[in-house]
Amino acid sequence: MAVTDEAIEKIKEMIVSGALRPGDRLPKESELAAELGLSRNSLREAVRALSLIRILDVRQGDGTYVTSLDPQLLLEAVSFVVDFHRDDTVLEFLAVRRILEPAATAMASSRITGAQLDALSAQLDDLGAQPSVEELVACDLEFHRVIVQSSGNSVLCSLLDGLSGPTTRARIWRGLTQEDAVSRTLHEHRAILTALRDGDAEAARSWATVHIASVEQWLRTTL
Repeated sequence: MAVTDEAIEKIKEMIVSGALRPGDRLPKESELAAELGLSRNSLREAVRALSLIRILDVRQGDGTYVTSLDPQLLLEAVSFVVDFHRDDTVLEFLAVRRILEPAATAMASSRITGAQLDALSAQLDDLGAQPSVEELVACDLEFHRVIVQSSGNSVLCSLLDGLSGPTTRARIWRGLTQEDAVSRTLHEHRAILTALRDGDAEAARSWATVHIASVEQWLRTTL
């Protein structure tokens, strides 16, 4: 393992230094192993590990390439990790979301377009007053995804998208067991939209915090 770690570190140094850039093809295995002073086996293990976290792209019959290194691609590993959360850690994921998402919502207040706000408003209208839990959760996910994407920060967007798995489950629990969850969620969504339409960053931040905290507070009483 220590030898493989050394191989990973050496490839990482090549990428960070600019010796290998996004889209570049790695030298042949025998050549790269000799250049880095590694065994071919340790190099092969390092390449396998780096391909799992989307640093490298192994193309059968073509070679190994550095990926685009786009944040969304690299942070896909976050969603893979959170899929293994335990029920008793969902509050921790919600707490992280409560820290990040209001900031993203505030950032979106100066960037989101009128057309996007109109589309989100129409989506809420189409739900009606008594949507199913599944419809509400699907709308909730899309609602927040559009707003976060409008923040203009791809890293923040990717992080929050990766956190959606365990918090989605919490939303479904809430929808099944809390009497006023549907009406409260719709009210909070409308308030967030109003703040965004007004360009009021602090109001948008506050309503996003209230919205996430209400799920968090409900969950605390059920665990």
